[in-house]
Amino acid sequence: MSRTLQLLLLLLLGAIVSADAASRARKNIADGPHSCGGVDIPYPFGIPNDNGEVDFREGFHVTCDAGEPVLATTGDKIPIPIGNFSVETAQAIVWLPVARQCYDSSGNRKEPEYMRLEFNTDGVYRISHERNYLFVLGCNTVGFLGSEPDNNTYAQFTGCLCYCNNSQSAVSGACSGVGCCHSDVPPDLVDNAVFFDGYNHSHKLDFSPCDYAFLAEKDHYTFNTTDLKRSLGDGRNPWSMPVVVDWAIRDSLTCKEAKKKDDYACKSSHSSCLNATNGPGYICKCRKGYEGNPYVRNGCTDINECERIGPHYHCKGDCKNKQGYYECTCPKHTRSADPYREDCRPDFPRHAKIIIGAIGGLFIVAIMVGIWYLMKEKRKMREHFVRNGGPTLEKLDNIKLFKKEDIRKIQKSSNIIGRGGFGKVYKGCIGDNNQLVAVKEPINVNSANKEQFANEIIIQSRVIHKNIVKLIGCCLQVDVPILVYEFVPNGSLHDILHGDRSMSLNMGLRLQIAAESAEGLAYMHSKTTATILHGDVKPANILIHDEFTPKISDFGISRLIATDMQHTGHVIGDMSYMDPVFLQTGLLTDKSDVYSFGVVLLELITRKKASHSDNNSLLRNFLDAYGKDKSVIDLIDKELAEVDREILNGLAQMIMQCLNLDVSQRPEMTDVAERLRDMVKRYRSGIIAT
Repeated sequence: MSRTLQLLLLLLLGAIVSADAASRARKNIADGPHSCGGVDIPYPFGIPNDNGEVDFREGFHVTCDAGEPVLATTGDKIPIPIGNFSVETAQAIVWLPVARQCYDSSGNRKEPEYMRLEFNTDGVYRISHERNYLFVLGCNTVGFLGSEPDNNTYAQFTGCLCYCNNSQSAVSGACSGVGCCHSDVPPDLVDNAVFFDGYNHSHKLDFSPCDYAFLAEKDHYTFNTTDLKRSLGDGRNPWSMPVVVDWAIRDSLTCKEAKKKDDYACKSSHSSCLNATNGPGYICKCRKGYEGNPYVRNGCTDINECERIGPHYHCKGDCKNKQGYYECTCPKHTRSADPYREDCRPDFPRHAKIIIGAIGGLFIVAIMVGIWYLMKEKRKMREHFVRNGGPTLEKLDNIKLFKKEDIRKIQKSSNIIGRGGFGKVYKGCIGDNNQLVAVKEPINVNSANKEQFANEIIIQSRVIHKNIVKLIGCCLQVDVPILVYEFVPNGSLHDILHGDRSMSLNMGLRLQIAAESAEGLAYMHSKTTATILHGDVKPANILIHDEFTPKISDFGISRLIATDMQHTGHVIGDMSYMDPVFLQTGLLTDKSDVYSFGVVLLELITRKKASHSDNNSLLRNFLDAYGKDKSVIDLIDKELAEVDREILNGLAQMIMQCLNLDVSQRPEMTDVAERLRDMVKRYRSGIIAT
């Protein structure tokens, strides 16, 4: 069961000064000394002069004791040091002793060692609740802070608990309840007392024989475990802590009441009165633009801001001090929108202003023209988008519609990887994931066919086959729609057979390319919801992917592309591979693609290029050789000289069937693909049909 031992520390800050001495001080406040030991003591604080005349306001008596300013005390009481006087903030600092309560070896409380303090009899001081803490040190105690008791009640009350399990519990630097705790100070605290409610310390005496309590400025004290056993010092130099006190003129409750009295404290003509924020009364301050002591006549003097240009006062031009303020202006022939914060720049002569104005006007016109042009371009892009079928295509999930600016980033001369009658092909990256793509920019599209462009795109978007180049999307914000395909890295079959990138091809690779190309065409002819005709089958439109996988490209688009000088107005493909029956009738069928594929097969095994310009000598020579003895060995690529004649004869027979002028005698593309797959299997297994 705990017993309460009350340790009373009355903080009565101030001095007892006679009324007649205060009256004399108000008559002549400049007679006495206002410093002690080199410390300035501003009025309303003061020290009696050598003649005993009072030089301070009532309640602000300071004594100079051994070269140190202290609060006036009576009797043999320990003087309380005071310093850091601030007229501007109405604060000072006093050094108050630490209170202690110790225990004997039985755990009983000893007589508390403390000092009773009596000052602040005039009540001008208040303990600053904003800048101080109550600290309590110990390992089994509760400390309280309250006003001077009145009928066993306390107007303000606060406290905290300290406890330690063992000697290692408390940690230096930590003050949150283990060995040390702290709490805020209540406002309007005039007189105060510190109380302990300690418990049995018999098992803690080796590391916490005493409890301590004290007020201290918030940033001053840092807990150290050695303080749990600290001595309080002697009577003249006790262990003390700095405490910030707020002071005010407590004669009246408010500024309004004070101004009506003869002893109104704000004496300077450039001072103002503010109601105190901690306790009753008021304080005086110099008005803005003035500094000094507002409690003295003419104490607030003008601030020469021009001598203090820096963090608090700003001027980028010429500074001129005024009474209570300052002016900042730019020198002659210079100007600034705000010379206080912006540099002064030369003020241009009239003709320069005219020139600048004209340039500015032209700049505004240029901006307006640019805006008009951008709006026009935006409107034109919208018209292209609508005419090219954008409203229809934007409903598709598997086709991306790219913006014009995305495509323009790729359309650089350094990115061109192909040219032809259709236009240009660019290589580049597009989209958020920087996908590598081939961008095809047609030269032109017949106006009549632009309306069908959306349908052609829809058809292509539904074609998904490993041997057909995938259409990723398109750009419709241009006059001629631009197509974006997956990028096939190894060029075309034409490049491999005849171009700079030509390479050695054995019969196995040629059969693989032929078979998989045929599968792609067969898929278009018979595996889609509606028959899709290519119309321009040729080696340049068979692209080669990794591991020589062929991919058919440019199907259907040939009907939209205007032809160049090498083509007639009615031809949709390359004349070197075009079906003669189509040229006569104008009717494009799936057998037209079969004929063109036959020419491709012929190029594949001969490695000679078909050419319409020389009356297609390759085709004519093949037909002549096969018609005579059905042997075309002399036309075969020298790389294939060692290949079994049965394979070559089988290919030659298939080519003849594809080139048959009787359309009904030409095989279906599915049949061609199946026979080529069978040849691949037989070639790889070494089994030759007899």
